[in-house]
Amino acid sequence: MTFFHYLPIITTILSIFFSYKIYMRYIARKSGYHLLWWSIGVLIYGAGTFAESWFTIVGWNPFMFKFWYIVGALLGGAPLAQGTVWLLLKSKSAKRWTIFMLTYASIASIFVILSPINYELVNPHLPSGKVLIWQWVRLFSPIINLYAVIFLIGGAIVSAWRFYRHAKGNDIAKDRFVGNIYIAAGAMLPGFGGIFSRIGHTEYLYLGEVVGIVLIWLGYWYNTRRRPIEKIIDTSLIR
Repeated sequence: MTFFHYLPIITTILSIFFSYKIYMRYIARKSGYHLLWWSIGVLIYGAGTFAESWFTIVGWNPFMFKFWYIVGALLGGAPLAQGTVWLLLKSKSAKRWTIFMLTYASIASIFVILSPINYELVNPHLPSGKVLIWQWVRLFSPIINLYAVIFLIGGAIVSAWRFYRHAKGNDIAKDRFVGNIYIAAGAMLPGFGGIFSRIGHTEYLYLGEVVGIVLIWLGYWYNTRRRPIEKIIDTSLIR
């Protein structure tokens, strides 16, 4: 194993502190379900990298594998995207999307838990969905991953564009533009890393995860370091 295989440990630690910071902002504001969902999303992100750390340090076991598959491969950025849903959509629509996401993820998770495992395909230090005997279970992932792409990455890009239009001569809008660019980039990196992981280069996945959470945190900092812009605050990814 190389240094890259230990990067999930760093990612997990960063995620715990980042999640706590967002949650404290939620408590201080006493409102904002988007912040609560972002806090949950970052924590789940860290839970996935915790499982990867486990495989590196301790080794593979069926419980930890299924835990990783649910929080990492299945849920991925969906809980983070749910924060964007609560921020950009009306409350009624956000509730409907939340019910959809939770119901879909719960059904998929049940099938993951119930699926038998082909132990002949197990790599002791590299988790992969190919060990699931019920391979059709893996078909749940693209839908929920697309959900995350549309709302998390798409929401950040749309917000960045809207703030870009107001950025000239407005330092706060400029910060929000830069912050959302960082968030969009950070959200995309684990996906690119996952592509390389599927062809045998897991180190790129681990690198993408740690750089991704750093960029998202940097974007959060840019979005929250100044007072809000009342007229266009609803277009920001994080308030």
